[in-house]
Amino acid sequence: MDLMAQRYLDYLMVERGLSSNTISSYGRDISQFAEYALKRGVNNPSDLNEDALMGYMAMLSKSGLAASSASRKVSAIKGFCRFLYTEKAIVNDVASAIDNPQAPKKLPDTLTKDEIISLINQPDLHTEIGVRDRAILETLYATGLRVSELVGLTVDAVNLDVGFVRCTGKGSKERITPIGKVAIDYIRQYLARSRSSLSAGSRSEWLFPSRQNKPLTRVWIWKIIRKYAVQAGITKHLTPHTLRHSFATHLLEGGADIKSIQEMLGHASIATTEIYTHISREQLKRVYKSSHPRA
Repeated sequence: MDLMAQRYLDYLMVERGLSSNTISSYGRDISQFAEYALKRGVNNPSDLNEDALMGYMAMLSKSGLAASSASRKVSAIKGFCRFLYTEKAIVNDVASAIDNPQAPKKLPDTLTKDEIISLINQPDLHTEIGVRDRAILETLYATGLRVSELVGLTVDAVNLDVGFVRCTGKGSKERITPIGKVAIDYIRQYLARSRSSLSAGSRSEWLFPSRQNKPLTRVWIWKIIRKYAVQAGITKHLTPHTLRHSFATHLLEGGADIKSIQEMLGHASIATTEIYTHISREQLKRVYKSSHPRA
């Protein structure tokens, strides 16, 4: 259970972009649940069942916790169970019947276009690693891929001549998304100058392989983004998902329709994509307040 819990916390940090305080709280919530489940005979994730889960929920309801704390704990356990199901550690999503706690939507952090340019310009193109890192940053911003989709890209999945990327998203759903000419140029440079010497050579199927001929990890991608953010003087809380949010926000500001953005992001529901319309409204408010003499 501990190993899967750590993988889940890594996922929250890298792909969901949650703050360190929130992740620490979720970690404590999951540890408490795991301790309770162990007493109920749940030694491994595969042993997890609805009885143990409902028993824990009943215990929470009788504990006298503040509503906000109880809601966070339910959210943490529900998300953890969903993660276990997605990772095939359990056969059924045992928490699917539990109602989601209601919480206000938080607008995701995004970078301005100038901040994106500053971030992407940080890798040293005189080095093989710098060329690779530039290709990674350009690809993330050009496609809006989730970091898990990026590290799972194979060479065959990227059609540089046509300008499309084929990736596998949530629920093993495959989609095709465009990739711009700037990102294509840097991927070509990376393939010609860096990839062979930074990996196991041409034998690797992965677009961005490690020296062990495995995909780079999500945490590793997060670390290089943080490194370049520090170099660029960007103080915002930054994760690979920030580039995905920035991709969608900048498309919307540039006139793209919400349905097309939904397709490119691979959202199952357009309601998920509509959060970016809220970001656009916030931008309009800032422009109005800074520009109107009577604001």
